[in-house]
Amino acid sequence: MRPLPIANPVNRWASTAVEFIDAPDPDDPDRPLAPTARLHVYEDTTREILSKNNSPDIPFTWSVNPYRGCFHACAYCYARPTHEYLSFGAGTDFDRKLVIKPAAASLLREAFDRPSWKGDLLVFSGVTDCYQPLEATHRLTRACLEVCRDYRQPVGIITKSPLVERDIELLVELASRASVHVSVSVPFWNAEHARAIEPYVATPKRRIRTIERLAKAGLEVGVNVAPVIPGLSDEDMGDILVAAKDAGATWAGTVLLRLPLSVAPVFEERLREALPLRADRVMRRIRETRGGNTYDSTWGVRGRGEGAYAEATFGLFERTAKRLGLRTRWQGPTGEGAGEARPETTFTRPDRSGQMKLFG
Repeated sequence: MRPLPIANPVNRWASTAVEFIDAPDPDDPDRPLAPTARLHVYEDTTREILSKNNSPDIPFTWSVNPYRGCFHACAYCYARPTHEYLSFGAGTDFDRKLVIKPAAASLLREAFDRPSWKGDLLVFSGVTDCYQPLEATHRLTRACLEVCRDYRQPVGIITKSPLVERDIELLVELASRASVHVSVSVPFWNAEHARAIEPYVATPKRRIRTIERLAKAGLEVGVNVAPVIPGLSDEDMGDILVAAKDAGATWAGTVLLRLPLSVAPVFEERLREALPLRADRVMRRIRETRGGNTYDSTWGVRGRGEGAYAEATFGLFERTAKRLGLRTRWQGPTGEGAGEARPETTFTRPDRSGQMKLFG
């Protein structure tokens, strides 16, 4: 696979921009060619690690993001615009200028020790993949999960990386003390389409093996068929759900493709470059599910879209999942989901008094 050339949409917060080209321009010989995007890792010295959201479309409130940006380079990633707040671009900067939070575990421990923390479900991660390749070296997610184990903290994990298998023993230990569930994202079954749109992620079948290994370890695991790309990956839903069920998944979730702000040009450019014969059809279907636009940010609509095509897509997903016996909301092992009361938390602060407990 060829290296990524630098290509970023104009940062809406920046006063200047640089535009590169792929080949020399005879009419403008001084115009710079696009250099190769190299990996740069930066440290984030933030003093807070918990992220809170109030979206009614997301069935959890709290999340931890040990990394900003993502090496996976998925063209559809809705988090790309967040890189612009760092004075980076939402294109290859998001893929190769990555930010780590070295103090993530100690900050999480501090947050858990505050009286205000009540042990609500904590998700890894709400934005970028907590098991992206940098995790193999920096182990920030693992360190945070060790803190969660010590505090009996309920945890949810969303990833598309087989690297989560490294922590199976830790997750099993945590699951013996608190609720743990893992959601593995598999938006494609067609391996060529997957490689075109999410180029640095394991193949779909390899991710299904991850589901199998987590399930065999006794962990609650589901499949996230997301995002559904109209006219491209929607045709794969049935195969993904069947494979995930056979591998041991117990629930399934899905979200329609979201293209907010600078995500839209990144996605369309990749689509037209990698799958030119599909591009017009896909963009037409996307607009069909978004009222003629590429995105609608309205709560309740942004995750599902609207119109006959969107309704048919979600109807097929629901019917297939039901036939296979898969739950179809983002749920944990006790069945809790958006809009439902959470079970009483297992969260407990470690006893550091040095005294022996009389009971328990």
